[in-house]
Amino acid sequence: MGAQIRSLIADRVRAVRVKDVNARVSTYAPDVRAFDVVNPLQSIGSDAIRMRLEEWFSSFHGPIGFEIRGLGIAAGTDVAFCHGLSGVTGARAGGGTIQMWYRTTICYRKVGGAWMITHEHNSVPCGVESGSASLDLRPDQQDGEPPSDR
Repeated sequence: MGAQIRSLIADRVRAVRVKDVNARVSTYAPDVRAFDVVNPLQSIGSDAIRMRLEEWFSSFHGPIGFEIRGLGIAAGTDVAFCHGLSGVTGARAGGGTIQMWYRTTICYRKVGGAWMITHEHNSVPCGVESGSASLDLRPDQQDGEPPSDR
């Protein structure tokens, strides 16, 4: 089962890199519930996922750099989940660039014999004192703290 999930994640990475909305949406269950790093607080349904992906992909000029590190997978017969750190880089359509990492958890359920995403959660940590999202964290930082002038 883990190999099947790993293959789905590899397909996900490829689809993001070339901005293939249809390939990405094809793996979501119709009633998926998603929590993303941007508003709204939650999205329900694959149609909402499609609209979000179309918006996100169109915000980039050219391909998107995308990878998942530290992928952990737990899979049973009909349910699986995985988690890791997702990194995205690219040129923004309105100018400038983006380079950020965020946390990803994806839950799959077998629906009609196919693995479908039924729950997805992407998030970034925030500084408790500042209340601001920590968008400059990188997976290679040993202590998990943002760079500073210590």
